[in-house]
Amino acid sequence: MKNILSWALITLTAISATALAACSPKAGEQVHTADEPLANALLWEISANDLEHTSYLFGTIHLISADDFFWPAGTLSAFDKTEKVVFEIDMNEMTDIGSQLNLFQMAFMRDNTTLSDLMSEEDYELVSEHFQNMGLPMFMMERIKPMFLTILTGDSDFGGMDLDLFGSAGGNTKSYEIELNNLAQAAGKPVAGLESVEFQISLFDSIPYKMQADMLVESIKNPTAGNGSGGFDELVSIYTSQDIEAMASMIKEDEAGFGDFTYLILESRNKAWIEPMITKMRKQPVFFAVGAGHLGGNQGVIRLLKKEGYTLTPVKN
Repeated sequence: MKNILSWALITLTAISATALAACSPKAGEQVHTADEPLANALLWEISANDLEHTSYLFGTIHLISADDFFWPAGTLSAFDKTEKVVFEIDMNEMTDIGSQLNLFQMAFMRDNTTLSDLMSEEDYELVSEHFQNMGLPMFMMERIKPMFLTILTGDSDFGGMDLDLFGSAGGNTKSYEIELNNLAQAAGKPVAGLESVEFQISLFDSIPYKMQADMLVESIKNPTAGNGSGGFDELVSIYTSQDIEAMASMIKEDEAGFGDFTYLILESRNKAWIEPMITKMRKQPVFFAVGAGHLGGNQGVIRLLKKEGYTLTPVKN
């Protein structure tokens, strides 16, 4: 269960983007912004008069197939020039026993709510049969937040990628956060986070349980819905083309009614990150690695830093 919750944390943004993809712009479509669209680049140089050293901002995708994994030009060189690596969360918290215990407790719904309270009898039987066929008794799943359970649908296959949720990422799957964290450990660079594990997991509570349950049922009824042109494959295509404006638009408000949730996972967090990012950059050169969906858009990290007087320059081939 501990590793299931850890992967739930890593895949939070990816699941949100996939759920919204059916109503989202496709690769190459422009996002309406107040100024010119940002360049297609995942790596950005950050400079300013009040900074003694250059820092970098890199957009990640939390899970990607090994075949699609790549380092954009200049990424490893930029990494070597910095003295600290900062993620959305401190990756060391992922393996901390205390954090894992808190994570486990936060996986359960409040007020003794159960899955059977949230769905019709027919849908509950469908969900029960699905997990029983996976060897997961329903009594283990009954009170876990449906959004976590969505990760387990599709026979542990997320966006067409093999994922061993009881151990680690399968050989066909990579995480940019894990790869960068390994590089930091090898180089002896300290790592930190812009927010806590507890805060990120609490984002699940921003989606009503009934809405989460509906998404769970839909993922079981239509297991391949997220693998076509409007699903996870589309997300990966946009990422590998480094189209950060389209990436940001994938988790914007849409017709499905996720407005409050998308604001919480995107814009409000972007704004909360700016002050700690500036504080850290003033102390030493930093390599920031956050979900690529946070970079573009009017309220993305790039434009928010520009509003504070910082110069952001795309690092491209």
